[in-house]
Amino acid sequence: MSLYPSIEDMKVSHLTQAQISMMGGNQSQSQPPADVASAPYTHPETAGDSLYPSLNDYMGLSLVPFQANQNTENALTLQSNAIRAIAPISAETGLAGLKRSIIKPGVSQVVLCKDRKGKVGLKVQDLDKGIFVKLVTRDSPAALAGIRFGDQILSVNEAPVAGWSTSKFNDAIKKSNTNGIVIALRDRPFERTITLQKDSAGITGFAYEGGKITKLVKDSSAARNGLLTDHYIVEVNGQNVVGLKDKKIRDIMEESTSTTTITIMPAFVYNHIIKRMGSSIKLMDHSVPDC
Repeated sequence: MSLYPSIEDMKVSHLTQAQISMMGGNQSQSQPPADVASAPYTHPETAGDSLYPSLNDYMGLSLVPFQANQNTENALTLQSNAIRAIAPISAETGLAGLKRSIIKPGVSQVVLCKDRKGKVGLKVQDLDKGIFVKLVTRDSPAALAGIRFGDQILSVNEAPVAGWSTSKFNDAIKKSNTNGIVIALRDRPFERTITLQKDSAGITGFAYEGGKITKLVKDSSAARNGLLTDHYIVEVNGQNVVGLKDKKIRDIMEESTSTTTITIMPAFVYNHIIKRMGSSIKLMDHSVPDC
C-alpha cells in the first residue's frame, strides 16, 4: 500500500506514473532498429503532445521539469517495508521536516535523571484519566530525552499512571531517585501532522491567530490536505512552537522550504492541557529535534 505526505505528492505521483505508462505503450508499438542508439529521456511535457497536464504549473505549484521515473521512487519508510510514503515533491524539499514530525505508533521508554535542582524539566496535566506533557523545559533532562509536548505518560518506574491527578504524578517524580527514572509514554496521541505545499506565491493557504487556525483559503494546499480550523499549531517541521508569538511562528514557516509539515491539536484538548501555565510557558523547549 502506498501512502503520500500530501495530496499534491499523491497527484503528482499518479500523473508521472501515467506519463511513464504512456511512454512505455508508445515504445512497445514502435521499437527502434537494433543498430540505432536509444534516444535520451524526454519529459512528456516538453514533447508538445502530452495527454496529461504540465508539471511546470500543477495545482498552483511551481514544479520544474524533473525525471519522473526517479522522483516517484523517493519514499519514506514510516512503519515497515510494506508501508511506504511516496513523496515526489516532499522528499526533495521537506524530507527533514517530515521525518521530525512523524508521530510514532506504539509505546516507548525513556530514562531520566534529575538536574542539580532536583528537577526533570516536565510539567503535566491530567485529562480523561490520563497524564499528558504540557511543558518540556529547554535544556532539561526531559528535553534531552526527546519528550515532547502532548506526549501521554503511561507509567513511572513501572507504576501505571492511569487515573492519577497532576499532583500525584508530581509527587511520584519528587520521591524518585536522582537517577534511573523510567518513563513509558505514547507519542502525542491527540496530535496529527499535515504536510502542505507552498504555491508559486509561497502561500500554503491558512490564517491563524494566537497559534489557533481560524481560516482556510479555498483551493489552497491547506484546504486540499484537510487542515481544520479550531485547531492549534503545536509544531512546524517538528519544531515545537507552543507559546511562541504568531510572528515567530510565521518566520519559522517562511524559513522552511516549499514543503511545510505542521502538527496540530484540537483546541478543546490544547486549552485543557495548557491551562494554568502562566509565565512558565516561556520556559518551553523550542529546539529543533534530531531526525
